[in-house]
Amino acid sequence: MKHIIILGDGMADHPVARLGGMTPLQHADTPYMDMLARKGRTGRLVTVPEGFPPGSEVANTAIMGYDLNKVYEGRGPLEAASIGYEMEPDDMAIRCNIICLADGRIKNHHGGHLTTADADELIHYLDMHLGDERVRFITGIQYRHLLVIKGGNKHIICSPPHDHPDEPWQPLLVKPGVDDCPQPGRLSPEETADIINDLILRSQSLLSDHPINTERHEQGLDEANSIWPWSPGYRPSMQTIAQLYPQVTSGSVISAVDLIKGIGHYAGLRIIEVEGATGLYDTNYEGKAAAAIEALRHDDFVFLHLEASDEAGHDGNLELKIRTIEYLDHRIVEPIYNEVKQWDEPVCIAILPDHPTPVELRTHINEPVPFIIWHRDIEPDSVALYDEVSCVNGSYGLLRLDEFMRELMRA
Repeated sequence: MKHIIILGDGMADHPVARLGGMTPLQHADTPYMDMLARKGRTGRLVTVPEGFPPGSEVANTAIMGYDLNKVYEGRGPLEAASIGYEMEPDDMAIRCNIICLADGRIKNHHGGHLTTADADELIHYLDMHLGDERVRFITGIQYRHLLVIKGGNKHIICSPPHDHPDEPWQPLLVKPGVDDCPQPGRLSPEETADIINDLILRSQSLLSDHPINTERHEQGLDEANSIWPWSPGYRPSMQTIAQLYPQVTSGSVISAVDLIKGIGHYAGLRIIEVEGATGLYDTNYEGKAAAAIEALRHDDFVFLHLEASDEAGHDGNLELKIRTIEYLDHRIVEPIYNEVKQWDEPVCIAILPDHPTPVELRTHINEPVPFIIWHRDIEPDSVALYDEVSCVNGSYGLLRLDEFMRELMRA
């Protein structure tokens, strides 16, 4: 049996008064996910281990069946892997957003949905003016980039910008943590925090005067006027999914997001690029669905990741979040199900978010998420709809972390 996980990042939510107390997932038109809930089995999953932040890098790694206590090194190293930067033993890699600041606050975490082309120009500009033998800036995708500090110390306290919309930015600057096992040749947490904070402040002067931001200001667009590094780490050591699960002899990952590709890289999955994949509501849904179907013809396991609902949640855009959920149902789940149900070799489809991103909170939260597992021979349970409330009554009950992947591989 082949397996595909269809993951709607941040798709889960809270009841919204404007929707009569329904969640966006309950309100959205999702006939195919509801059908798979009726034909399959459902439950809820705890995706974030105790003591970890409810970020996508944590939740997606846990969903793939990894023990975060053994493999977690933050977003930086995952994104380094996805863009082809091979970390050296003394490297510290840290995710580096380009964000928008206004009136002393974080206006948004994405620099006004900066394009990759504009971001590449800004990152090269920053590297030319701020980079040296110790510091290097590397372009990623859209607003998501990489900062590498030779000898940097990962024991620092950072504030993810998407967790602090509309908050004053200065109190959120990097703070030193505690390094219980200092390594020879590495900076202290205090030295590392000082370097990063200095880079943040210097980036603001450089970016505010850049022609791209001058043009954005004239057009009334949000300016991409500050870097914001967060989630540092060293090179991780991970087994491949094939080593963890003998049912998987080959696998692939499809995503527009660097960190998901990075997880896939260390998990031994083939990274499939889809033209027009953006990580937003305008992503190439049809291309992603076609790529997933083609991958299933060759691989035992496919991890298909859609980012759009998470971005809509961070922006507090209720209507857009509902639309992204409906797009996932009609343009991803529908064509994949209608194709694989005809195959001689059975395919197991799992659908879930990695974490909730409630539109009224605009940040990730650590709560169980609803999931579906379906294949043509499964014994259905009594749940008839796919949403946060209905799946409470699912026959899988409440699973934790790698229990989901182990259950999926039993199919």
